[in-house]
Amino acid sequence: MLISDGGDWALRRWQHLDVHRELRRLADNGHGVVDRAEALAVAEHLVLDRALAGGALVRVCPRTYLDRARIGERRARLAAAVRYGGEGAALSHTTALEVWRLPAPVDGPIHLVVAEGRQPRGAAGLRVHRRRGWEPADMVVRDGFPVTRLERSIVDSWPLLDRGLQRAPAIVAVSERRTTPGRLRSALAAVPRLAGRRGLAQLVGLLERGCRSALELWGCERVFTGGAFDRLRWQVPVPLAGGTVYLDAVDPDSGVNLELDGAAHHAGPADRERDLRRDAALLALGYTVVRFTYARLTTEPGTVRREALAAMSRRTGRIS
Repeated sequence: MLISDGGDWALRRWQHLDVHRELRRLADNGHGVVDRAEALAVAEHLVLDRALAGGALVRVCPRTYLDRARIGERRARLAAAVRYGGEGAALSHTTALEVWRLPAPVDGPIHLVVAEGRQPRGAAGLRVHRRRGWEPADMVVRDGFPVTRLERSIVDSWPLLDRGLQRAPAIVAVSERRTTPGRLRSALAAVPRLAGRRGLAQLVGLLERGCRSALELWGCERVFTGGAFDRLRWQVPVPLAGGTVYLDAVDPDSGVNLELDGAAHHAGPADRERDLRRDAALLALGYTVVRFTYARLTTEPGTVRREALAAMSRRTGRIS
């Protein structure tokens, strides 16, 4: 009898080890994620409870668990949130910006959007947004994750971002030609009650004028405003021998090209040599290039403004 009991105990022990291997297989196949329903399809409640109590699996969302070895992986946590959300759920807001590889904080909560009436609720580190009229067509797959479309991600994130970062996603997306100001404006129109929408609408307006960097936005808003500056054309494409270049701001009446030189691309000797060659090529086409550094634009806006106006007044119209 004792031998039989011992044999039965050993058999049950090995069976449980087999079941644990099944939980491990589920986790490995699911990027570290296991949901309760699939776990109970291969293991008894007691086995799952022991895996949770022992820390092999960690509860990260209701009925959704993560392999302890991957608890610190951001992608694994995103996968867990999507699994918890179920069919039709998508990463949204600043989390979607992260997946789109646009400037966004990566230490905040994960944002998930689902259709209105769905049951998923928020949890620690997870915010669930229920959206009326939400359809699968409103999301795309990016880097393996379902996410809201790029333009809607930028719009939704606007009220959540700190002031210093708020404009960056839209500026980067437009400057890299991943979207257009017009598409951003359409996405903004779909969210009429967005907190702070006036500020985003103003940014889109500046992007529509042609501004493509934070420094250009500064110049357009703080320096080159009103009067003769209203006729400036921003980001004007000009074909040169080495390819098309984009001029920061051009006065079509005088042919003056105002260049706003940020430190990132105009700091070293090689940058200076490149700028000189480009300026000479533009001069041959009838442009006069006037350059202003970041330091001067931000600390001497009045002086920069006067110098720009003087340059524009001395030239006669040669650029159509």
